Amino acid sequence: MQNGGYSGRRVLVTGGTGLIGRPLVERLIAQGAHVRVVSLDHSSRAPSQCEFLKADLTELSNALRATDGIQDVFHLAGVKGSPDVALKKPASFMFPTLTFNATMLEASRRNKVERFLYTSSIGVYAPAPVMVEESVWQTHPSIHDRFAGWSKRMGELMLEAYRLEFDWQNLYCVRPANIYGPFDNFKPPGSMVVPSLIHKMVSGENPLVVWGDGSAVRDFLFSEDCADGILSVMKNDIQGPLNLGSGQGVSIRELVETLAELLPNPPKIVWDTSKPSGDQTRILDTSRALKHGIVPQTSLRGGLKRTLAWYLDQGGLSSGRHDAFA
Repeated sequence: MQNGGYSGRRVLVTGGTGLIGRPLVERLIAQGAHVRVVSLDHSSRAPSQCEFLKADLTELSNALRATDGIQDVFHLAGVKGSPDVALKKPASFMFPTLTFNATMLEASRRNKVERFLYTSSIGVYAPAPVMVEESVWQTHPSIHDRFAGWSKRMGELMLEAYRLEFDWQNLYCVRPANIYGPFDNFKPPGSMVVPSLIHKMVSGENPLVVWGDGSAVRDFLFSEDCADGILSVMKNDIQGPLNLGSGQGVSIRELVETLAELLPNPPKIVWDTSKPSGDQTRILDTSRALKHGIVPQTSLRGGLKRTLAWYLDQGGLSSGRHDAFA
């Protein structure tokens, strides 16, 4: 069934100033949607053509205000931080994640939102050579992603609860891989691997010390490709959780070396094997996405080059970003 496009639709994007949200909002505007963005970031991080609402979505009253008059919701708002920060401050991660997933679904139901998409995470999976959609509820999230993984899983379960009780069929769920790109959090110590490496390299850290031996393998996807995939899921009524990734494994060593090659004066790389590197392999099975014509368009090198250029253009750490762990 074709669910239809976005021209003339009243659309809400929570977290629309962030890594995935910003390119998603730009695409919706280009397709003729009337877009409202809700975020705790500064309004300068949102495109000028959209309506901006700064609000804490852990409050149901704010979620009701945000969804008033809205037809489609893309719920991207989330608390994002490095595995180390998430382990040290798990309550700061879990409380907002669990709460605004609940308020957004309930507010959307009360305000008769027609379509709702929830952004889950690769973190819901247990360690496996390749992560397949149907395997999630047969396992537990990785010990390295315990708090984030369970929080995101509860969002998926809540989606199913609303589908069952209220016969709300236009509910969608995506599980993105390791997303990187402009508008990410480059501020240490909470930044993820790609923005952390870019910040350290540009700041002149030399030698550059990287945790582990570089053999760990990850699935990286450029933020614009993720946004395109998300739009396709709702537009084409793709039911069931859907993996969004490259489907290709890239070692941390290859990632670091590729980034270093993009710099005029690359640093010396030192691998600290006394430090943990997380699960050995995390690659998404993207066969379902491919069957629906969702194919990433950006190579790793191309995406890293564009991310680095954006970071340099911003003059370092981008301003106006809300830090949930501060």
